[in-house]
Amino acid sequence: MPTVAACQCEVDDLDPDSNVQRVERRVAGLPDRTDVVVFPEHALTGFVADERIDKAALASETVSERLGSLATEHDLAVLAGYVERGAGDRLYNAAALVRPDGVSAVYRKRHLWGDEADWLTPGEDRVIVETALGRTGLLTCYDLNFVEESAALTRERVDALLVVGAWPAPHGDNWRLLCRARALDGVRWVVGADRVGASGETVYAGRSLVVRPNGSVHSALDVDPGDLVADIDPGELARHRRAVGVFSD
Repeated sequence: MPTVAACQCEVDDLDPDSNVQRVERRVAGLPDRTDVVVFPEHALTGFVADERIDKAALASETVSERLGSLATEHDLAVLAGYVERGAGDRLYNAAALVRPDGVSAVYRKRHLWGDEADWLTPGEDRVIVETALGRTGLLTCYDLNFVEESAALTRERVDALLVVGAWPAPHGDNWRLLCRARALDGVRWVVGADRVGASGETVYAGRSLVVRPNGSVHSALDVDPGDLVADIDPGELARHRRAVGVFSD
C-alpha cells in the first residue's frame, strides 16, 4: 500500500539555502514507509514580485541534484516548488519531482496568478510521471481553477494529481473545494500541499489534504506546519472508477 506525505511548511522568501535545509529535515523525519512527499509552491525559493527574485531563482539541474540525493537516501519521490531560471534567463514557477531511481520531471505552472505574471513566464507543457500512486499529473495552485487542465489529465487517465500550493488564507475553503472537485471529476487521488505563514501582507491557508477518488477528504491538516502522512488503498481507485463511468460515458 503506497504512502504519501504532504509537508505543510513555512517558506523563507529569497533564501534557498534555508528552504532546502528545511526540506531535508522534513524528509528525514518522515516514516520510512513513505513513497511520495509533496512540498508547497515556491518551497525552495519563496517568491517576491520584484527584481530580487532573479537572484533567488534556481536552475532545475541544481534542484534535481539536491532533491535526487534526498530521493535516493530515503527511497521516495520528492516534489517541491521553486522559481526556476530557465533558458534565456526566463523565470518560471516550477515544481520538480525526482524519483529514487533518478528519473525527474519539471512542471512549469501554466496559469500565473496576479503579479506573478509581471516576473514569470507561463509554462506550456502538461507533465505526467509514474509514481507509487500510478500515472501522476502535476499541478500548481491556480491551475486548479482551470477545468481544462483537469479534463486533459482525465483524458490521459492519470491515477493521481499532486498539487503544490501557496493559497491565500481568506480563500482556504476554495482550495479544499477545488482539490476535491479535481479528484471527483477525474476519479483519482489528489494530494495537495499548501504553504503556511506569511509573506508581506499575504497569509497562507495551509489546510493541506489528501482526497479520495470520490471527492471525499481522506485526511487533512489545519493551519500549522505539519506532515500529513496517509496510506493509500490501491483498491479504492478501482472501486470508485467502477462506480463512476466518466471514462466510458
